[in-house]
Amino acid sequence: MCGIYMTNLPVTEENVRGRMKEIDFRGPDNLGYQKVNSITMSHLRLSILDLESRSNQPFRYEHLHIVFNGEIYNFLDIKEELIAKGYTFDTTSDTEVLIKGYDAWGKDLLPRLNGMFAFSIYDESKKEIFSARDRLGVKPFFYYWHEGNFEICSQLRPLIKADSKISEEAVSIYLDCGYVPSPLSIIENVYKLRPGNFMIINLNTGEKSIKEYWGLEPVVERNVSYEDAREEIHQLLNDAVKIRLHADVSLGSFLSGGVDSALVTAIAAKNSPTKIKTFSIGFDDPRYDESQAAAEYAKILGTEHTEIMCSPKDALQMLPLLVKAYDEPFADSSALPSLLLNKVTKQHVTVALSGDGGDESFLGYNHFDSLQKFIKIERIPFWMRKPVGIIINQLGTGKKTIGHILKLRSVEDFIIRKFIGYDSLQKRRKLKWVDLYYSKFKGSASSPLQKMADLNIDLWLENDSNTKVDRASMASSVEVRSPFLDYRIVEAARRLPTNYRYKDGDRKIILKDILEDYMPRETFTRPKKGFSIPLKSWIRTELKEDILEALSSDFLERVPNLNVVRAKRQLKNHMSGKANHTFNLWKLFVLSKWMHHVMPQKAEISDKIG
Repeated sequence: MCGIYMTNLPVTEENVRGRMKEIDFRGPDNLGYQKVNSITMSHLRLSILDLESRSNQPFRYEHLHIVFNGEIYNFLDIKEELIAKGYTFDTTSDTEVLIKGYDAWGKDLLPRLNGMFAFSIYDESKKEIFSARDRLGVKPFFYYWHEGNFEICSQLRPLIKADSKISEEAVSIYLDCGYVPSPLSIIENVYKLRPGNFMIINLNTGEKSIKEYWGLEPVVERNVSYEDAREEIHQLLNDAVKIRLHADVSLGSFLSGGVDSALVTAIAAKNSPTKIKTFSIGFDDPRYDESQAAAEYAKILGTEHTEIMCSPKDALQMLPLLVKAYDEPFADSSALPSLLLNKVTKQHVTVALSGDGGDESFLGYNHFDSLQKFIKIERIPFWMRKPVGIIINQLGTGKKTIGHILKLRSVEDFIIRKFIGYDSLQKRRKLKWVDLYYSKFKGSASSPLQKMADLNIDLWLENDSNTKVDRASMASSVEVRSPFLDYRIVEAARRLPTNYRYKDGDRKIILKDILEDYMPRETFTRPKKGFSIPLKSWIRTELKEDILEALSSDFLERVPNLNVVRAKRQLKNHMSGKANHTFNLWKLFVLSKWMHHVMPQKAEISDKIG
């Protein structure tokens, strides 16, 4: 787990090292620097495999130079293929396998890789830069591009310059989502390489091309028995966990009160030669606390368990680290306990397994229940529903969400609104970006549940969940590995009949049946509380003074495309207890903190729509 940098701009070594120091939490073990011809490379290393300096980066093989962030879990299998082709190896790292694999197969290496990765290779002979990002966007990849000049980095902060401009389009989207989705970034002329894509920069012509090598293709449900499907998923999970246990440093597992982390931990405990260390976080508020269930799981599975209790004071002390680690405004409040969890975990292990990704593929979220309800509503003709929805909204009865839902034309519209919200803070809501980058889900499956799962994976998983986990773990130099994000599991789950995963409100059916092999069913059938904090009340109490100061009239007037009147009304009504506008207020609060600490107060706002 590392940080990468590459550019053809005329930068000094001192400048590059200074910028990389800003994100050195990504790789505290070594800061490498190299300049070859017009290409400058730098790398921050968190040593996981082959701890010797021989595996430091930038790494060279003949005419190829690589900077690489991530882990290739099947690198030993690929290494055997390369040895059969005549390659020899001087290290035991996956970095050497990756660069020699590229030498052997070029872009055709990508389908062979099973891992989380973002890398760039400078090919001196071809005079080109080849870059790629893993299939599900587990590892970040930012790049600046302008008229043939480029900079590539694992985080945004080193790419921000004195004359950088904030993108109005990105701010508008953030006001809806609480994050900035790829390929956009909050900074003008800085982008994210989308998951499952590779990019080639031709240094002779100054041109770049981006192509997809993997994506969520249209899927048809398989005709497979439930027992066969259960066995297949179990075997895939077993292998996905096993290949993620390979490390030359200490390894543990996150353990919440949910099915996903319990199953990952159970399989890890079965396959690990040593006792697995587990970590969970608890809250004083019983509505959010799952620590008791996690402790019970740990006892059954025989793990060495550490429980971290999170008070409001503990969580709010993470705010400065939130701004530092998340280079873009990022409003998923569960990032705060995630930062705390990783901070404590680092005192015990360097690598941690997680259950992230299970809800997406196996239909575990509440919004799958909501979708089933909307499918019934959709049977009412639109011409009848729409006027009722308008009346409800005009009455202001506190049931505005119902009114918005009645005015939606289709299942696809409902699915989109579940991820961007119903009542926008924007003056003029712009949804061009959804059609441009995220409309693929509409034709991805015949099942509405699978369509929602696909947008969940394509939009939310990459830009929210994976971003949260990467930055929170890297802030404490922890590597998190998520077996459910093994592309083989994602592909296999998409082909399963939806009623093997969800039926009559029962979610993740097949995973629960697998978990029953490891622990009694009654221990994991309690209602899931989710990984969240009691932010609604904190805004009115512990955070009230900070919120009111941050959301001043001066700040609100500076936010492009913000409906300031609506924002002020929501702030007032929330503080008085008349309404709950937690997410919108938190989005604005995080944006204020970001603009104050990451960008100069006089930062220009670009209105260019890319």
